[in-house]
Amino acid sequence: MNPMTIMKLMGLKSQFENNHPKVVSFIQNVMGKQLEEGTIIEVSVQRPGEEPVCTNMRVTKSDLELIEQLKELKESGR
Repeated sequence: MNPMTIMKLMGLKSQFENNHPKVVSFIQNVMGKQLEEGTIIEVSVQRPGEEPVCTNMRVTKSDLELIEQLKELKESGR
């Protein structure tokens, strides 16, 4: 990957962490633990002036495999 792209992504990541510390903490505390097959993840979005829209997913074995592959990719990029 292009080093300039990596630097840009790192800056955007830092900005996101500064703008949304509760979300980052939540992801680290809840999602940072080992997810188990069958875990349900729910997401809700509410745009200004609109009703909330919500969806969820049940974590599958293939989801866990994808997460592991992404972790390995992240570690190999260090």
